[in-house]
Amino acid sequence: MNFAAFAGCASCIAVMSSSASAQEPGSASDAAITVTATRQAAPIEAVPMSIAVIDAAQLEKATGYLGAEDITDLLPGVEAAVANGSQVAFQIRGIGAVDHQALTPTAAAVYSDGVYLATNVQTGALLYDLERVEVLKGPQGSLYGRNASGGAINLISRRPTEETEGFIELGYGNFERFDANLAIGGGLADGLSARLAAKYLKRGPVLNNVAGPSEAGGERDEFGLRLSALLDRGGASLLLRAHYEADNGINPTPRNDALELGQHQIASAGDGVQDTRNAFYGVSAEFETDSAGWEIFSLTAFEGYRQNYGFDFDGTVAPFGIGSLNANLSYDRYFTQLSNETRVLRRTAWGSVMFGASAAYEQFDQRYTIWCGDLDAETLIGSCNYVGAPGRVGPDPASDAAPSTLVTDIAQERTALALFSFNEIDLTGRLSLTLGARLTSENIRGEGQGFHVFTDGVRALNNRDGAGPAAGSNRIRDTRLSGNAALSYRMGNGQAYASVSNGYKSGGFNGEVANNAAHYSDEGLFGQETVTAYELGYKSSGSPVLAYSLAAFYQDYDNPQARIFVQFPLPDGSTIVSNSLSNLDRAESYGVEADVKWRPINGLTLDVGAVWSRTRIRQRSAIGGNAALFDGNPLPFAPEFSAVMGAYYRSTLSQALELDVSANGKYRSAYFLDAEGLDTRKQNGFLTAQAQLSLRFVGSGTAITFWGRNLTGRDYALSGYGFIGYNTFRSDPRTYGVKVSHIF
Repeated sequence: MNFAAFAGCASCIAVMSSSASAQEPGSASDAAITVTATRQAAPIEAVPMSIAVIDAAQLEKATGYLGAEDITDLLPGVEAAVANGSQVAFQIRGIGAVDHQALTPTAAAVYSDGVYLATNVQTGALLYDLERVEVLKGPQGSLYGRNASGGAINLISRRPTEETEGFIELGYGNFERFDANLAIGGGLADGLSARLAAKYLKRGPVLNNVAGPSEAGGERDEFGLRLSALLDRGGASLLLRAHYEADNGINPTPRNDALELGQHQIASAGDGVQDTRNAFYGVSAEFETDSAGWEIFSLTAFEGYRQNYGFDFDGTVAPFGIGSLNANLSYDRYFTQLSNETRVLRRTAWGSVMFGASAAYEQFDQRYTIWCGDLDAETLIGSCNYVGAPGRVGPDPASDAAPSTLVTDIAQERTALALFSFNEIDLTGRLSLTLGARLTSENIRGEGQGFHVFTDGVRALNNRDGAGPAAGSNRIRDTRLSGNAALSYRMGNGQAYASVSNGYKSGGFNGEVANNAAHYSDEGLFGQETVTAYELGYKSSGSPVLAYSLAAFYQDYDNPQARIFVQFPLPDGSTIVSNSLSNLDRAESYGVEADVKWRPINGLTLDVGAVWSRTRIRQRSAIGGNAALFDGNPLPFAPEFSAVMGAYYRSTLSQALELDVSANGKYRSAYFLDAEGLDTRKQNGFLTAQAQLSLRFVGSGTAITFWGRNLTGRDYALSGYGFIGYNTFRSDPRTYGVKVSHIF
C-alpha cells in the first residue's frame, strides 16, 4: 500500500462530508481543548510549543487499541519502537531511544497522571479510562527535565467527580479476543469522591507459526485496575491514586530475515516460548492548596514492577539448519522508584512565576539469561550449548566441560535531584515571553557480573579475550542545566511564536551481556545526549469550526546514543571490538508540520495532520568499530513524511437511534529500524487504517460498536535487532470485533 492509497482515503471522507450536508453548522458548544503541558491549565493555542492532543472523544473511537504504542496511529511525526514484543519507546520528530534493553532511558519522557515512568517497559498497559493524551514535541528541559530530549507524553486518566457516573463495555473479536472495561465513580460524602476503573483483555495468537506451536505467535492475557479518591475542601484538595496491571500472556517470537515467510508468519520450534509474568503497580498522592497568594502543588509517588518473560532469540527452528545455533533468552527484572515534585505558582497582573523542586530514587535489578534448547531452571543448563558461550570463557577455562549458558546480573541505583523555574511574562497586550530553566543532578551507581555455566554445573565469570573477569561496579555523576525561552505574539485569530529549548537524555550502564571487565569500565558506559531545538509556529484560536497549527523546527542533536561496535582497551595495550551502547558525534533533525481540525457541518469533524522532516547523523571521529559507517545515515524510526487523516460523523437516524461513524488512516514513508542504515533493515512505506461504527440507543445509554484495525492488513516491523541474521517483531494483522457498552 503506497501514498496513493492514503490519498484515496480523502475521497472517502469527502463522501461522508457530502452525505452529512443537511446538518446544521457546528455550534459553539464544542469544547475548547485545554492542556496542562505547562503544569497549569491553558488553552492549547496559548501554549508556545507544538502539542498534539488525543481527547476523550478520539479515545472513545479507539476501541481496538491495545497499548500506548497504538496512539501513534493518530499522530504524525510520532512513532513507537516496540522492542522484545512489549517494551515501548516513542520517537518524536525522529529523536528517541531504539534499544531493547530496559536500562536504556527513553528520549520521549512518558508521564502517567504527572508521575514519570522511568523505564521503557511501564507504558504499554496504561491505555484505559483516560481523559486525554498530550504529546509535547521537542525538548522539554525546564518542566520535564531528564530523558525528555525528544519530547514528553502525558497520559491523563479520568478524575473522580461528585456526579455518579460510569460505564461497562464487553467486546469480542477475531483471534478469540475477549475484553471488558468498566468504570464507576461519584460522590461518597461532602467533598469526597472516588472512581474505580478496570480492564481485562484476553486474545489468542495473531502471528502464524508455520513450524511449531501456535502460542509462539503471541498471546494477550492482561488485567488492569485503577482506584482514585479525591478529597476537596475548597481551599485544599488531596487526590490519591493506586493502580495495578498484570500481563500473563506470551511474548511473540520475532521473524528472522533469512527465512522465506509470508505475511504475518513466523517459524519457531517453540523451545523459546515462555509464559509472561509481569506486574506493574503504583500509588500517588497529589496535594493542592493556596497560601499567601501562592498556589502550592505536591505530587509524591511510588512506582514499581516485577517482570519475567522471554522468547526465541534467533527466530528460527535452527539457524541455517544447525540446531546448535539455536538461542533463547529471558529477562527477570525488579524495579522500584520513589519520587516527589513540589511546585509553587504565583499569578500576577503581568503573568506568572513558578518555582519547583523534584527528587527521585530508582532501583533496577535484572538477570539476563541466554541458552540453547530447553533450559533447566535449577542448573541453568540448556539441552544444547549456546553458540556464544565459548567465546566468553577466556584463556583459562574453569572446567574441561563445554560452556552451555550465559547469565548477566546487573543492579543500578539512580538518584535525581532538580530545581526548576518556569515563568510567563506579558511584555505588552499582545507580546509574551516564556522563560524556563532546570538544574538537574544525577548520581548513577551500577554493579554486576556476567558468568557462564558449563555442562557439569561449574560457573565462572566471563573473561572474553583475557580482558579480566566480568564483574565490577562504576558510578556516573552528571549535572546538567537545561531550559527554554519563547516569544509569542497574538495576531489576528491566533498566536505566532518563536522558541528555543534544550533537553537531555541520561547516560548509564549497558544491560547487554557482560563479556569481561571492560563492561564496567568508563569505556563500557554510555554518556548523556543533548538536543537543542529552534521552532517557529502559528496556532489559530480555538474556533469551534476551524482550528489549525503550523510549525517549522530544527533540532541539533549532540552525542546521540546508538548501539555500535566499540574498541575496548586491553591491559597489554591492544584492543578488542564489542557490541555496546555508545555515543556518536552528532545528528540533526529539521522539518515542517501542519495540523487542521475542521467541523464543516454539525456532526462532522475532519482531522488532518502531516509532517515532513529530514534527519541525518554526522559522524566524523573514529571511535573504533563500525562508527564511521553511521555518517550520513538517517535516524531510526524517522520517516521523511507521515500524515494522518480522520473523519468522525454523528447522525440521528430516528428518535430512538443515533449513528456514529469514524475512520482514520496514517501513512508513513520508508524508515530504518536502527542507525546503521542498512537496506536489509529498512521498513518500506505503508498505510494503516482503522474504522468504527456505533449505533446508540437514545436515552438508554446503550450502544453497539463494530470496529476494525489495520484494515489494509499490512505486515510491518515494530522493531529489530541483529543476531545470526536480522530479527524483527511484527505487527498484528487485520483485527476486528464488536463491543456492547452501557453508560450510566
